[in-house]
Amino acid sequence: MSERLQGIEAFAAAVESGSFALAATRLGRTRSAVGKSIARLEQRLAVRLFHRTTRSQSLTDDGQAYYERCRRALDELDAADAAVEAGRQAPTGTLRMSMPALFGRVCVAPLLMELAREHEGLRLDLQFSDRRVDLVEERVDLALRSGPLDDSSTLAARLLGHQWMGLYAAPAYLARHGRPADWQALVAAAPGHRFASYGRDAQRAPTWLYHDGATGELRAFSVPARVRCDSLEVVAASAVAGLGIARIPQWLAAGSVAAGTLVRLFDETRPFGYPLHAVWPRARALPRRTRVVIDTLAARLPAMLPGPAPAEATDQAGS
Repeated sequence: MSERLQGIEAFAAAVESGSFALAATRLGRTRSAVGKSIARLEQRLAVRLFHRTTRSQSLTDDGQAYYERCRRALDELDAADAAVEAGRQAPTGTLRMSMPALFGRVCVAPLLMELAREHEGLRLDLQFSDRRVDLVEERVDLALRSGPLDDSSTLAARLLGHQWMGLYAAPAYLARHGRPADWQALVAAAPGHRFASYGRDAQRAPTWLYHDGATGELRAFSVPARVRCDSLEVVAASAVAGLGIARIPQWLAAGSVAAGTLVRLFDETRPFGYPLHAVWPRARALPRRTRVVIDTLAARLPAMLPGPAPAEATDQAGS
Protein backbone atom coordinates (compact mmCIF):
# COMPACT_ATOMS: atom_id res chain seq x y z
CA MET A 1 0.00 0.00 0.00
CA SER A 2 2.87 2.39 0.83
CA GLU A 3 4.44 2.00 -2.64
CA ARG A 4 1.01 2.40 -4.24
CA LEU A 5 0.49 5.72 -2.45
CA GLN A 6 4.03 6.83 -3.25
CA GLY A 7 3.37 6.14 -6.92
CA ILE A 8 0.18 8.19 -6.84
CA GLU A 9 1.89 11.04 -4.98
CA ALA A 10 4.79 11.04 -7.46
CA PHE A 11 2.39 10.96 -10.39
CA ALA A 12 0.34 13.91 -9.08
CA ALA A 13 3.50 15.89 -8.31
CA ALA A 14 4.83 15.27 -11.83
CA VAL A 15 1.57 16.51 -13.35
CA GLU A 16 1.40 19.63 -11.18
CA SER A 17 5.10 20.47 -11.41
CA GLY A 18 5.39 19.85 -15.14
CA SER A 19 8.43 17.56 -14.96
CA PHE A 20 9.88 14.62 -13.08
CA ALA A 21 12.83 16.75 -11.95
CA LEU A 22 10.62 19.43 -10.36
CA ALA A 23 8.43 16.73 -8.83
CA ALA A 24 11.52 15.19 -7.25
CA THR A 25 12.51 18.55 -5.74
CA ARG A 26 9.00 19.06 -4.40
CA LEU A 27 8.89 15.60 -2.82
CA GLY A 28 12.49 15.60 -1.57
CA ARG A 29 13.35 12.54 -3.67
CA THR A 30 15.64 11.86 -6.60
CA ARG A 31 14.44 12.18 -10.19
CA SER A 32 15.23 8.50 -10.70
CA ALA A 33 13.06 7.51 -7.73
CA VAL A 34 10.13 9.54 -9.05
CA GLY A 35 10.51 8.04 -12.52
CA LYS A 36 10.61 4.51 -11.16
CA SER A 37 7.52 5.08 -8.98
CA ILE A 38 5.55 6.31 -11.97
CA ALA A 39 6.83 3.49 -14.17
CA ARG A 40 5.68 0.91 -11.60
CA LEU A 41 2.32 2.69 -11.40
CA GLU A 42 1.89 2.51 -15.18
CA GLN A 43 2.90 -1.16 -15.11
CA ARG A 44 0.37 -1.95 -12.39
CA LEU A 45 -2.41 -0.09 -14.22
CA ALA A 46 -1.33 -1.45 -17.62
CA VAL A 47 -1.74 2.03 -19.19
CA ARG A 48 0.52 4.82 -20.32
CA LEU A 49 -0.09 7.94 -18.21
CA PHE A 50 2.28 10.33 -20.00
CA HIS A 51 3.29 11.10 -23.56
CA ARG A 52 7.04 11.65 -23.24
CA THR A 53 9.57 13.23 -25.57
CA THR A 54 13.11 14.41 -24.93
CA ARG A 55 11.78 17.95 -24.41
CA SER A 56 8.33 17.65 -22.91
CA GLN A 57 5.72 15.49 -21.27
CA SER A 58 1.94 15.60 -21.42
CA LEU A 59 -0.87 13.51 -20.04
CA THR A 60 -2.59 10.84 -22.07
CA ASP A 61 -6.38 10.68 -21.93
CA ASP A 62 -6.09 7.85 -19.41
CA GLY A 63 -3.54 9.88 -17.49
CA GLN A 64 -5.83 12.92 -17.31
CA ALA A 65 -8.77 10.86 -16.04
CA TYR A 66 -6.57 9.08 -13.50
CA TYR A 67 -5.02 12.35 -12.29
CA GLU A 68 -8.42 13.94 -11.61
CA ARG A 69 -9.45 11.02 -9.42
CA CYS A 70 -6.06 10.85 -7.69
CA ARG A 71 -6.15 14.58 -6.93
CA ARG A 72 -9.55 14.22 -5.29
CA ALA A 73 -8.29 11.27 -3.24
CA LEU A 74 -5.17 13.14 -2.11
CA ASP A 75 -7.28 16.17 -1.19
CA GLU A 76 -9.47 13.91 0.94
CA LEU A 77 -6.38 12.54 2.71
CA ASP A 78 -5.11 16.07 3.33
CA ALA A 79 -8.52 17.06 4.69
CA ALA A 80 -8.55 14.02 6.98
CA ASP A 81 -5.09 14.90 8.34
CA ALA A 82 -6.20 18.50 8.86
CA ALA A 83 -9.40 17.48 10.64
CA VAL A 84 -7.49 15.27 13.07
CA GLU A 85 -4.94 18.00 13.73
CA ALA A 86 -7.65 20.64 14.16
CA GLY A 87 -9.03 18.62 17.06
CA ARG A 88 -5.78 18.85 19.02
CA GLN A 89 -5.40 21.50 21.69
CA ALA A 90 -1.87 22.52 20.67
CA PRO A 91 -0.65 23.21 17.12
CA THR A 92 1.87 20.69 15.84
CA GLY A 93 3.68 19.91 12.61
CA THR A 94 5.40 22.09 10.04
CA LEU A 95 3.90 25.32 8.73
CA ARG A 96 5.43 26.49 5.46
CA MET A 97 4.85 30.22 5.13
CA SER A 98 5.81 32.97 2.66
CA MET A 99 5.72 36.72 3.36
CA PRO A 100 7.10 40.04 2.06
CA ALA A 101 10.77 40.28 2.99
CA LEU A 102 11.03 43.44 5.09
CA PHE A 103 7.56 43.39 6.61
CA GLY A 104 8.01 39.71 7.42
CA ARG A 105 11.34 40.20 9.16
CA VAL A 106 10.33 43.29 11.15
CA CYS A 107 6.67 42.71 12.02
CA VAL A 108 5.77 39.04 11.50
CA ALA A 109 8.84 37.05 12.53
CA PRO A 110 8.79 38.24 16.19
CA LEU A 111 5.17 37.08 16.53
CA LEU A 112 6.00 33.70 15.02
CA MET A 113 8.97 33.29 17.35
CA GLU A 114 6.62 33.83 20.30
CA LEU A 115 4.31 31.13 18.98
CA ALA A 116 7.21 28.73 18.49
CA ARG A 117 8.29 29.28 22.10
CA GLU A 118 4.75 28.61 23.33
CA HIS A 119 4.21 25.47 21.25
CA GLU A 120 7.07 22.97 21.22
CA GLY A 121 5.43 20.85 18.52
CA LEU A 122 5.17 23.71 16.02
CA ARG A 123 7.84 23.82 13.31
CA LEU A 124 8.26 26.83 11.02
CA ASP A 125 9.56 26.83 7.43
CA LEU A 126 9.64 30.54 6.53
CA GLN A 127 10.29 32.28 3.22
CA PHE A 128 11.01 36.03 3.19
CA SER A 129 10.57 37.25 -0.37
CA ASP A 130 8.63 39.88 -2.31
CA ARG A 131 8.00 37.28 -5.02
CA ARG A 132 4.36 36.19 -5.22
CA VAL A 133 4.51 32.43 -4.75
CA ASP A 134 2.06 29.91 -6.20
CA LEU A 135 0.76 28.35 -2.98
CA VAL A 136 -0.68 25.23 -4.57
CA GLU A 137 2.21 24.59 -6.95
CA GLU A 138 4.92 25.23 -4.33
CA ARG A 139 3.08 23.55 -1.46
CA VAL A 140 3.03 26.68 0.71
CA ASP A 141 0.55 26.50 3.60
CA LEU A 142 0.14 30.21 4.23
CA ALA A 143 1.24 33.48 2.65
CA LEU A 144 0.94 37.17 3.47
CA ARG A 145 0.12 39.42 0.54
CA SER A 146 0.07 43.19 0.36
CA GLY A 147 -2.22 44.81 -2.19
CA PRO A 148 -5.47 43.83 -3.91
CA LEU A 149 -6.22 40.15 -4.39
CA ASP A 150 -7.11 38.38 -7.61
CA ASP A 151 -10.25 36.28 -7.71
CA SER A 152 -9.56 32.62 -7.01
CA SER A 153 -11.67 29.54 -6.39
CA THR A 154 -8.73 27.59 -4.94
CA LEU A 155 -7.56 30.04 -2.28
CA ALA A 156 -9.09 31.60 0.83
CA ALA A 157 -8.02 34.83 2.52
CA ARG A 158 -8.45 36.88 5.67
CA LEU A 159 -7.87 40.60 5.93
CA LEU A 160 -5.29 41.37 8.63
CA GLY A 161 -5.05 45.14 8.26
CA HIS A 162 -3.61 47.79 5.96
CA GLN A 163 -0.14 49.12 5.33
CA TRP A 164 -1.02 52.81 5.46
CA MET A 165 1.30 54.92 3.35
CA GLY A 166 2.81 58.34 4.01
CA LEU A 167 5.13 60.86 2.35
CA TYR A 168 8.38 61.48 4.20
CA ALA A 169 11.62 63.43 3.78
CA ALA A 170 14.58 64.52 5.92
CA PRO A 171 14.27 67.91 7.65
CA ALA A 172 17.38 69.17 5.83
CA TYR A 173 15.93 68.18 2.46
CA LEU A 174 12.71 70.08 3.15
CA ALA A 175 14.68 73.12 4.32
CA ARG A 176 16.41 73.20 0.91
CA HIS A 177 13.52 72.28 -1.39
CA GLY A 178 10.40 73.37 0.46
CA ARG A 179 7.54 71.39 2.00
CA PRO A 180 4.44 70.86 -0.19
CA ALA A 181 1.19 71.33 1.70
CA ASP A 182 -0.82 68.63 -0.11
CA TRP A 183 -0.78 66.25 -3.06
CA GLN A 184 -1.79 68.92 -5.54
CA ALA A 185 1.14 71.11 -4.48
CA LEU A 186 3.55 68.17 -4.59
CA VAL A 187 2.52 67.10 -8.11
CA ALA A 188 2.78 70.72 -9.34
CA ALA A 189 6.23 71.15 -7.78
CA ALA A 190 7.52 67.69 -8.77
CA PRO A 191 10.13 68.99 -11.29
CA GLY A 192 11.88 70.82 -8.46
CA HIS A 193 11.98 67.85 -6.12
CA ARG A 194 13.92 64.60 -5.79
CA PHE A 195 12.28 61.25 -5.05
CA ALA A 196 13.25 57.83 -3.69
CA SER A 197 10.86 55.02 -4.57
CA TYR A 198 10.33 51.31 -4.42
CA GLY A 199 10.27 49.74 -7.87
CA ARG A 200 11.14 46.43 -9.50
CA ASP A 201 10.27 47.03 -13.15
CA ALA A 202 13.18 48.84 -14.78
CA GLN A 203 11.08 49.52 -17.89
CA ARG A 204 8.45 51.63 -16.11
CA ALA A 205 8.57 54.59 -13.75
CA PRO A 206 7.37 53.79 -10.21
CA THR A 207 3.79 54.86 -9.45
CA TRP A 208 2.43 56.23 -6.19
CA LEU A 209 -1.30 55.91 -5.56
CA TYR A 210 -3.21 58.50 -3.56
CA HIS A 211 -6.72 59.84 -3.08
CA ASP A 212 -7.47 63.29 -4.47
CA GLY A 213 -8.18 65.54 -1.50
CA ALA A 214 -11.05 67.34 -3.24
CA THR A 215 -12.86 64.52 -5.01
CA GLY A 216 -11.64 61.40 -3.18
CA GLU A 217 -10.78 59.88 -6.56
CA LEU A 218 -7.89 57.44 -6.64
CA ARG A 219 -5.02 58.91 -8.66
CA ALA A 220 -1.57 57.75 -9.73
CA PHE A 221 1.59 59.83 -9.61
CA SER A 222 4.37 58.69 -11.97
CA VAL A 223 7.49 59.17 -9.88
CA PRO A 224 10.65 60.67 -11.48
CA ALA A 225 12.76 58.72 -8.99
CA ARG A 226 16.34 59.71 -8.31
CA VAL A 227 16.72 56.52 -6.28
CA ARG A 228 14.73 53.43 -7.24
CA CYS A 229 15.28 49.98 -5.77
CA ASP A 230 13.46 46.82 -4.75
CA SER A 231 14.10 47.33 -1.03
CA LEU A 232 11.78 49.50 1.05
CA GLU A 233 14.49 49.57 3.71
CA VAL A 234 16.90 51.27 1.29
CA VAL A 235 14.16 53.64 0.08
CA ALA A 236 13.60 54.78 3.68
CA ALA A 237 17.35 55.10 4.26
CA SER A 238 17.62 57.24 1.10
CA ALA A 239 15.02 59.62 2.48
CA VAL A 240 16.84 59.80 5.82
CA ALA A 241 20.05 60.59 3.90
CA GLY A 242 18.33 63.58 2.31
CA LEU A 243 18.18 62.15 -1.21
CA GLY A 244 14.51 62.94 -1.72
CA ILE A 245 10.90 62.36 -0.78
CA ALA A 246 9.81 58.77 -0.17
CA ARG A 247 6.38 57.13 0.02
CA ILE A 248 6.71 54.35 2.54
CA PRO A 249 4.49 52.53 5.05
CA GLN A 250 3.86 54.43 8.26
CA TRP A 251 5.08 51.50 10.34
CA LEU A 252 8.44 51.68 8.59
CA ALA A 253 8.79 55.45 9.04
CA ALA A 254 7.66 55.56 12.68
CA GLY A 255 11.10 55.06 14.24
CA SER A 256 12.77 57.69 12.06
CA VAL A 257 9.96 60.17 12.71
CA ALA A 258 10.36 59.63 16.47
CA ALA A 259 14.13 60.16 16.11
CA GLY A 260 13.63 63.33 14.11
CA THR A 261 15.45 62.05 11.02
CA LEU A 262 12.26 61.98 8.92
CA VAL A 263 9.31 64.34 8.74
CA ARG A 264 5.89 63.53 7.35
CA LEU A 265 5.08 66.08 4.64
CA PHE A 266 1.36 66.36 5.35
CA ASP A 267 -1.68 64.43 6.57
CA GLU A 268 -3.68 63.12 3.62
CA THR A 269 -7.38 63.98 3.59
CA ARG A 270 -8.18 60.39 2.71
CA PRO A 271 -5.24 58.12 3.54
CA PHE A 272 -4.19 55.39 1.13
CA GLY A 273 -3.19 51.94 2.32
CA TYR A 274 -2.44 48.54 0.82
CA PRO A 275 -4.63 45.78 2.31
CA LEU A 276 -2.68 43.00 3.96
CA HIS A 277 -4.15 39.49 3.72
CA ALA A 278 -3.31 36.05 4.98
CA VAL A 279 -3.87 33.66 2.06
CA TRP A 280 -4.01 29.87 2.07
CA PRO A 281 -5.17 26.97 -0.16
CA ARG A 282 -8.88 26.43 0.38
CA ALA A 283 -9.55 23.18 2.28
CA ARG A 284 -12.46 21.54 4.05
CA ALA A 285 -10.62 21.67 7.37
CA LEU A 286 -7.86 24.15 8.19
CA PRO A 287 -4.95 22.61 10.15
CA ARG A 288 -4.75 23.77 13.75
CA ARG A 289 -1.26 25.21 13.23
CA THR A 290 -2.44 27.35 10.31
CA ARG A 291 -5.50 28.61 12.17
CA VAL A 292 -3.44 29.54 15.25
CA VAL A 293 -0.98 31.56 13.16
CA ILE A 294 -3.76 33.35 11.25
CA ASP A 295 -5.64 34.19 14.45
CA THR A 296 -2.46 35.44 16.12
CA LEU A 297 -1.60 37.72 13.19
CA ALA A 298 -5.17 39.02 12.99
CA ALA A 299 -5.09 39.87 16.71
CA ARG A 300 -1.59 41.37 16.90
CA LEU A 301 -0.71 42.97 13.56
CA PRO A 302 -3.28 45.83 13.49
CA ALA A 303 -1.66 47.43 16.56
CA MET A 304 1.68 47.36 14.73
CA LEU A 305 0.28 49.17 11.67
CA PRO A 306 -0.25 52.86 12.58
CA GLY A 307 -2.89 54.73 10.67
CA PRO A 308 -6.70 54.62 10.32
CA ALA A 309 -8.38 51.56 11.76
CA PRO A 310 -8.64 48.85 9.08
CA ALA A 311 -11.95 47.28 8.13
CA GLU A 312 -13.09 44.35 10.19
CA ALA A 313 -11.21 41.20 9.17
CA THR A 314 -13.29 38.53 7.48
CA ASP A 315 -12.63 35.31 5.63
CA GLN A 316 -13.15 35.72 1.88
CA ALA A 317 -12.08 34.29 -1.45
CA GLY A 318 -8.84 35.66 -2.79
CA SER A 319 -5.30 34.91 -3.99
